[in-house]
Amino acid sequence: MGFAKQVGMWLAGISLASAVTGAEPTSATSQRFVRYRSGFNRDVLSLQVLLDRRNLSCNCVDGMWGKRTQIALMTWQTLNGLPATGVPDAAVLEALGGDADVLTRHTVTEADRAAIGPVPESWEERARLPSMTYETIQEKVAEQGHTSQRALARLNPEVAWPNPPVGTEIVLPDCTTRVPSVKAGSVRIALSRMEVTVFDAAGKLIALFPCSIAREKRHRPDGELTVKNIAPNPNYLYDPHLFDPKGPKRSKLVIPPGPNNPVGLAWVGLSLQGYGIHGTPFPEQIGRAESKGCFRLANWNAVRFLNLVEPGLPVVVEE
Repeated sequence: MGFAKQVGMWLAGISLASAVTGAEPTSATSQRFVRYRSGFNRDVLSLQVLLDRRNLSCNCVDGMWGKRTQIALMTWQTLNGLPATGVPDAAVLEALGGDADVLTRHTVTEADRAAIGPVPESWEERARLPSMTYETIQEKVAEQGHTSQRALARLNPEVAWPNPPVGTEIVLPDCTTRVPSVKAGSVRIALSRMEVTVFDAAGKLIALFPCSIAREKRHRPDGELTVKNIAPNPNYLYDPHLFDPKGPKRSKLVIPPGPNNPVGLAWVGLSLQGYGIHGTPFPEQIGRAESKGCFRLANWNAVRFLNLVEPGLPVVVEE
């Protein structure tokens, strides 16, 4: 049995409901994680950063323990021949590289201020914009740190959010990738677990990304597909009929590129017409069944995913 299939079978055995069960850490090295399930925890944030650097994403690095963090940890344990307990402790943190440099600092600049702008509700107004920019500095810096805006504010309680003045220093997670760049050999999308797993040519798992899927089951693809095309920083063709089939006939609109574009900062088109894997301006909403058919990733994960894949790559969608 190939390694990719083994890992796929193992991941299939982890239900999202059961992923947050398990014993609390009891060893002496685990004591710092004793309250890791209750609210914000700096050690959990460090663990999330270290896993994210290895392309094992919990989605938002926010210091909150949950099923996605536990699944990312269990995946790392399995890949490294360790018991897949999903229980964090100081020994795990040390094995991942330690927590000495998991945060970085960003100083707000004039360029940051210039990079934000309005995000109108009207599709017609959006189509007239030169770019779908970030709406606030808080949104921009949170995405830079692979975190939520709420978590960023928690790390920086004295900052004047959402648009601090130039010169303000902000602390954020440092999620700079620490793994070699390896091209994917295959991709698997699990609908029930709402996750995208990426394997290299030898069948070794090299990335795990939480995703959102179609709200309606009839719009969820199944079976073998391929990557058809890739587009960094894409524009978006708005088709009114898809959003309101019974509404008045209106022209399609081209929505300009940018992080608040409906497909975010990356588009990976699939061989099934109209379907793709793409980013989203709402990373906190990943892990839901709410799209019209495509697979949504947090913008930072969509960019990483795009850089791993090429046209022609096999993609298997399974329950």
